[in-house]
Amino acid sequence: MAKTKTVFYCQSCGAESAKWVGKCPSCGEWNTYVEEVVSKSTAAPVDFSTEKSRPVNIKEAGEEALKERLKTGILELDRVLGGGIVDGSLVLVGGEPGIGKSTIMLQMAIRLSQKTLYVSGEESAEQIKMRAERIGTTADHCFLYAETSLSEVLRQAESLSPDILIIDSIQTLHSDRIEAAIGSISQVKECTGQLMKFAKQKGIPVFLIGHVNKDGAIAGPKVLEHMVDTVLQFEGDRHLSYRILRTIKNRFGSTSELGMFEMNANGLREVTNPSEVLISPREPGLSGIALGTTMEGNRPLILETQALVSPTSYGNPQRSTTGYDYKRLTMLLAVMGKRLGIRLSTQDVFLNIAGGLKVQDTALDLAICSAIFSSFEDAPIGEDVCFAAEVGLGGEIRPVSRIENRINEAEKLGFKEIYISKHNLKEKDLGQFKIKVNSFSKLSDTFRHLF
Repeated sequence: MAKTKTVFYCQSCGAESAKWVGKCPSCGEWNTYVEEVVSKSTAAPVDFSTEKSRPVNIKEAGEEALKERLKTGILELDRVLGGGIVDGSLVLVGGEPGIGKSTIMLQMAIRLSQKTLYVSGEESAEQIKMRAERIGTTADHCFLYAETSLSEVLRQAESLSPDILIIDSIQTLHSDRIEAAIGSISQVKECTGQLMKFAKQKGIPVFLIGHVNKDGAIAGPKVLEHMVDTVLQFEGDRHLSYRILRTIKNRFGSTSELGMFEMNANGLREVTNPSEVLISPREPGLSGIALGTTMEGNRPLILETQALVSPTSYGNPQRSTTGYDYKRLTMLLAVMGKRLGIRLSTQDVFLNIAGGLKVQDTALDLAICSAIFSSFEDAPIGEDVCFAAEVGLGGEIRPVSRIENRINEAEKLGFKEIYISKHNLKEKDLGQFKIKVNSFSKLSDTFRHLF
């Protein structure tokens, strides 16, 4: 009798080790290694290949690859996919429970005119039909299959020959070739590998829905991210209505695209103009609020930055951020204290990016500094004013990229003034904009004109 082979896997990053270790050398997490049985079974793999692959000339491969992308019928989903679905692609959709992963995949399966096979290992066909009726539509070309055995799924896919295959979820599938528990790293890796082979040989796009761990990362991310072609991440609070679909990895398009949806009784609704949603209505005369521009891929957005500055009640002042880099905030506070002479060392500073977005664009620097100064002086900023500039360590206003797109977005939303860097005016025709463009080179000059 053959000896059972076991391997230790890191449940955080999927790293493999022959023995148990306390700290993962790959991701640095402690006590994440779990022993799993990885001995191969005698079951034969499913053979779904029609012919043996052969080397092809790069010109011939290019001719086959130049095909139109398949539109999903959901514009925001097409945006994050890079324009649509690519034949033979393997797409991973991750997110927290209840965020809307299954809903958007079911909506895509129904809206597509192509034959779609929706495989669910968590719900029965009756439950999925009830959800489809709640969304408000059904389709004759959408087939449901409740199964957790990967071999049976591949046999049914071979028999049905769908144009799109959706797996909900990859952690519920198990392969007979691996003697490990369902949802383990080795099972997920084996199932994803077989589905990748099926997608590439058949030219059928495969969508995988993946769960997330307690830190919000896709379970076994290092294993799955290297194998799939595209990784989409659902973000947002499931108790709120708005959802953000972000591209983490994409071999067929940009990795910085973003799509926004609103969850309602009829499923997920596309938000075609996120800037209007992210700017919340407010009472006039409120201090500590400034509007700034940011870029998500090719899409300009107007975000609302909220700051609260109050005298500290403890020995050390508090610094708290939501949706923004903490270290970047402390740097901006140091610049304001040095260049403007503002004593913030005795003040608590709280910063929030409204709408639940997490941003790293330095073009929000001027808006954040303006919001902090507005709260500190209790001087409100006009509702028709926005900002688009980076702040340097010397207190200088630095230029940002794609300034025309940012100005156009502010003008389209009805803003009357925008503050930018003086260095962004080189070879720019301001006559094409109806909005008033204020340009400065120093932070002190900007505040002197603004307040």
